[in-house]
Amino acid sequence: MTADAAITTEKKNKLINRYSFREEIFNSVTHGIGALLSIAALVILVAFASIKGDAWRIVSFSIYGFTLFFLYLSSTLYHSVFHEKTKRVLRVFDHAGIYLLIAGSYTPITLVLMRDAWGWTIFALIWSMALLGIVLKIISLERMKVFSIVLYLAMGWLIVIAMKPMLAAFPEGLFTWLLIGGLAYTFGLIFYVCKKIPFNHGIWHLFVLGGSAVHYFGFLRYLAL
Repeated sequence: MTADAAITTEKKNKLINRYSFREEIFNSVTHGIGALLSIAALVILVAFASIKGDAWRIVSFSIYGFTLFFLYLSSTLYHSVFHEKTKRVLRVFDHAGIYLLIAGSYTPITLVLMRDAWGWTIFALIWSMALLGIVLKIISLERMKVFSIVLYLAMGWLIVIAMKPMLAAFPEGLFTWLLIGGLAYTFGLIFYVCKKIPFNHGIWHLFVLGGSAVHYFGFLRYLAL
């Protein structure tokens, strides 16, 4: 191995193992709890959808619940592992989980409430953006970090392009729950990007837990029950 190659490898390893041992424990525990809770969340939503006998609800809640579980599981595994090569692979899954959950969170909205031209347009756009983000992460994990954050935000707030039909289709009160959850995710990004704050990533995890919990209970109250 040449000196330049050794330096490059060392830099990559530092990027992968960027958190202290205590930080990684906190990161793992926070999203480990989320993974366990997401299993229960998936079962409850699908159970209520099955009782109603609504295939659209069953499919959309299954997709949403799976992406919720995938995000928390992949994040937990990534932060629990310290082997460099394994961690590098798991980091791709960890980041892919963010795109999947955003698209998954739109799925009950578009397949249950907005199953019209606007709904299918949003559905196609959000999943296309998620696929684009995942492909870019696979191709180049460490590059285009700013683009990734911009894409997260663009996906999260994509629904504003259909604000009028969305408000017409939503049950009264659901929009408030989704807005609060979206704001939790958005404000959490402040800690995600501020690397100098101790336990910044774990704090970001808490915002993700909060945002996903608010969205879940919004779906449960207004779409499932």
